Amino acid sequence: MRSLALPLAAAAALWAAAPAAADWAEIKQRGTLRVLAVHEDLFFNLKDPQRPGFDRELLQGFAALHKLELDVVEVTGWDAMIPSLEAGKGDLIAGGYAITGERLTRIAFSSEAFPSRKVAFNRRPAPPVASLDALRALKVCTVKGTSMAQEVAAAQVPAANVVFVPSGTMPDALRAGQCEAAVLGVEHVIVQRQRDPQIQLGVFLGEPGSLAFGLRKADAALRAELSSYLDNFRRSPSWSRLVVKYLGDEAAEVLRKAREK
Repeated sequence: MRSLALPLAAAAALWAAAPAAADWAEIKQRGTLRVLAVHEDLFFNLKDPQRPGFDRELLQGFAALHKLELDVVEVTGWDAMIPSLEAGKGDLIAGGYAITGERLTRIAFSSEAFPSRKVAFNRRPAPPVASLDALRALKVCTVKGTSMAQEVAAAQVPAANVVFVPSGTMPDALRAGQCEAAVLGVEHVIVQRQRDPQIQLGVFLGEPGSLAFGLRKADAALRAELSSYLDNFRRSPSWSRLVVKYLGDEAAEVLRKAREK
């Protein structure tokens, strides 16, 4: 890696000529990587240091490689993520953040951190939600400002049937009867099935997608460094161990089905 120990005048000229690289240089000089996150158990746990979350472990490895400290900036809700990033409150968005067309108009993304797809789910003894038509006839829980909410809208679930609940509470809302079905990333439903055997998978929504880290479009150097790290990590045995740690042994087969068109 090219040394950052440049004379001040030369460094200023370099940054002026290539502003996209200034993001990574600034982070290295600062010594901290500021991560915007909302608490949720699977990807970014802000409450349990013993199970910090899939994304948090990825970023801890990346930070350690570059001798950086993680500075976690808690955000009030998912709909505040992009405005917080644009306002400079953090360097990246983490926490199982889905790549969507709408988000790509405003921000950039790293390489894939985790494969994903939205899926409808409900609880026995009700029958599984086997089709989009069946989903449209039910009260459906989702979280405002998320890619789940976008998929619910794209599936043409009537607005009167949509119930917005706080992040991380959809299984509880199902059990309490606030809704009859919910839509989540399949990875989250895998985890919930381990906790509640009455939960059952239903119809997949939309196309197979990816979870990644969100970044400002100008921060090309940070994006390149992070993407290189993720690409290498996913080719290593550590990837599979981390998947099993957080999602269990059934994850590989369910994720394979989610990748099918």
